[in-house]
Amino acid sequence: MYKYPEPLKKLVEQLMKLPGVGRKTADRLAFHIVRLSPPEALRLSQAIQEVTSRLQLCSHCQNLTEIDPCPLCSDPARDKRLLCVVESPADVTAIEKSGAFKGCYFVLHGAVAPLQGVGPEDLRLDRLKNLVIQRSVREVIISTNLTVEGNATAVYIADLLKPLNVQVSRPACGLPVGADIEYMDPVTIEKSISGRCKL
Repeated sequence: MYKYPEPLKKLVEQLMKLPGVGRKTADRLAFHIVRLSPPEALRLSQAIQEVTSRLQLCSHCQNLTEIDPCPLCSDPARDKRLLCVVESPADVTAIEKSGAFKGCYFVLHGAVAPLQGVGPEDLRLDRLKNLVIQRSVREVIISTNLTVEGNATAVYIADLLKPLNVQVSRPACGLPVGADIEYMDPVTIEKSISGRCKL
């Protein structure tokens, strides 16, 4: 039976450690990398090295940044008393693309997931609480994913912040723009009906 050469085998093993990458995808990516020209392969390698050596967590919001504090936390035009809590840096990017939010963020880097060994103590929630106190935050929008873990995290954070008398909210959820109701799942329809707004 054919076995991969050792360098290719090591590359496949490392690629399989990436989230959502199984054996077939890792094989496909590895063979693509092997076909890169030496300058292209070097640029890819350098990009991976730079992202691990140059990025750090912002001491305020925990988002990825090259400078501390990050540009969002340093922006005087941002409302420091309005805080949006998200699970990942990718969530910050998605919300920023909408242009709908002008406050600051706090990135959890995960959600409460006991089955995966992630507890509240792993999410830097003490830093979140301190930030809310230091900035006299008036509202915390908990924008965790609409999953079991995301909802459990939202409930935990709401309970944690209750003694601080800060308004805690959750983004509205329901039908996406341009969607056909007939293709929506029952939970989405229920959320959109219960969260309806007046015309």
